[in-house]
Amino acid sequence: MFDNLSEKFSDTFRKLSGRGRISEANVREAMDDVRNALLEADVHYDVVESFCQTVTQQAVGEEVLSSLKPGQQMIKIVFDELVNLMGPIDTHLLLVDPGPTVVMMCGLQGSGKTTTCGKLAARLKKDGRKVMLCAADLQRPAAVKQLEVLATQVEETVESPHSGKGEVTFYSEPDKVAEYGKAVGAAVKVCRNAVNKARKDRVDVVILDTAGRLHINDALMDELRGVNRAVTPHQIYLVIDAMTGQDAVNSAKAFNDELELDGVILTKFDSDTRGGAALSVKQVTGKPIKFIGTGEKLDAIEEFHPDRVAQRILGMGDIVSLVEKAQEQVSEEEAAALQEKMAKGKMTMDDFLDQLKKMRKMGRMTDLLGMMPGIGSQLKGVDIDEKEIDRTEAIIKSMTLDERGDPDVLNNSRRRRIAKGSGTQQQDVSQLVKGFGMVSNLSKQMSGMGMVSRMKALAGMGNMDLSALGSRGGKAPDLGAGGSGRKKPKIKKRKRKSR
Repeated sequence: MFDNLSEKFSDTFRKLSGRGRISEANVREAMDDVRNALLEADVHYDVVESFCQTVTQQAVGEEVLSSLKPGQQMIKIVFDELVNLMGPIDTHLLLVDPGPTVVMMCGLQGSGKTTTCGKLAARLKKDGRKVMLCAADLQRPAAVKQLEVLATQVEETVESPHSGKGEVTFYSEPDKVAEYGKAVGAAVKVCRNAVNKARKDRVDVVILDTAGRLHINDALMDELRGVNRAVTPHQIYLVIDAMTGQDAVNSAKAFNDELELDGVILTKFDSDTRGGAALSVKQVTGKPIKFIGTGEKLDAIEEFHPDRVAQRILGMGDIVSLVEKAQEQVSEEEAAALQEKMAKGKMTMDDFLDQLKKMRKMGRMTDLLGMMPGIGSQLKGVDIDEKEIDRTEAIIKSMTLDERGDPDVLNNSRRRRIAKGSGTQQQDVSQLVKGFGMVSNLSKQMSGMGMVSRMKALAGMGNMDLSALGSRGGKAPDLGAGGSGRKKPKIKKRKRKSR
């Protein structure tokens, strides 16, 4: 998300950064570009006008026009206003004591509402909560079954670190399900029964998955109002598809007028969409974005942080989110042990494969690289093959234990054997060994650096030629001693003239 918007912002600020001084005319010209970029991203017109007016008023002030680095000052103003546009941070999920806390989920059909219910239940289970998923979408029989499957998956696959205290149960009344338009009103009683059962079973949180709407119509909105009156939910969340732009924002306003929402959850945030909903919904509805869906898996839901999103839009990366994702997959003990190995240059192919698997659990490689400062802008047009990790695993597992521990022993004969055993080409094996050596050497160099030097090295990776990542068999970027990835200039030897 935001790729096109980020590119337009970068182009605009690059023009300003090239000037020693800027005038009011320069600022207004830059803001015209920003306005066009936001409108192309499907941001609400009123939001765009308000945003540009505020930024222009601040930018034409004496502080910017007289600054030695006006481009940087301008970026800071835009960053602050983007944060203000989407913020403040409000990811708090109100839990009452004694329970149950009732959370009502609503949204249009196809927004990912039912899946989001499962993700939210998984998140709460990890926190040690006892959760009940209630199937109140009686307009579609498939929705009831889908929620039941999700409840089972969460209960069986999601582990809670809190001594197994977390639990997910499922409640439904299948006999109340009917074809679309004929089960209107039945959900009120189902929700009331679910909350009563949750109270008896000492459930911490009840999540009500209400019927999706093809559009805003009075009959179905009456049902939502009835559920609201019957169970008085503590939180009402609207799930909207980030790909639908201003349509999603208009729907959010209509739902908020009827139900007084407590927050919004944006789904499909990992998609190739323009991002207009994320930048508009808070200003239009006055309600905070609580969470964002970043994939299909049950753990693909994150708290919404306006400052981090603003950093991504402006090409600054998002190191904090990247570190948080890594901490979810790697314990402190594992990280310390690996760092010690890297410092001694003793990292093995098994260690390398283990790290690749953990990275895969963190998300798509393109998204992870995009969180690193300076690299996101280079990913345009680069199609990173996620199946490359499968091929890497096949190659490593075709090696003997000794070969995994010391790849330097791999001669041509061994490489042919490994290629045959893994169903790959010998050049693939050679490329993997070369890449492993590069990562191992870089890790050893960085292990002796201070924090500031490490960050400079990571920032320097933004100069790498990432096009090689998109094609199998392409050469790995040569980081060299400085880690910049820039090719060394070739020195032409002068031929001696024959006498």
